[in-house]
Amino acid sequence: QVRLVESGGGLVQPGGSLRLSCGASGSIFRINNMGWHRQAPGKEREVVAEISRGGMTNYADAVKDRFTISRDNAKDTVYLQMNSLKPEDTAVYYCYAVRSSTYWGQGTQVTVSS
Repeated sequence: QVRLVESGGGLVQPGGSLRLSCGASGSIFRINNMGWHRQAPGKEREVVAEISRGGMTNYADAVKDRFTISRDNAKDTVYLQMNSLKPEDTAVYYCYAVRSSTYWGQGTQVTVSS
């Protein structure tokens, strides 16, 4: 089992920044990809960004050039730096990790509003 705990969500004004963190514990040996999904009210969950163990990244078009995903393998932690936030970025953000199965965090709320 892999346990994921997210932090860093909150309320921010449009144009602001937030940094999400997600720490993994438990059976963390050979965790491969880690990343973030998000789900806005009334919408389906969507991919935000993903990073491989070797550091290769992929981003959704909606967040390219604004969000940066990074990973500290020594700390088993993945980060999502979110800049130039827009109201449409408002969602619950879920961290995930892929090992033999996909594991999910509990989610952290991000609200972008003036």
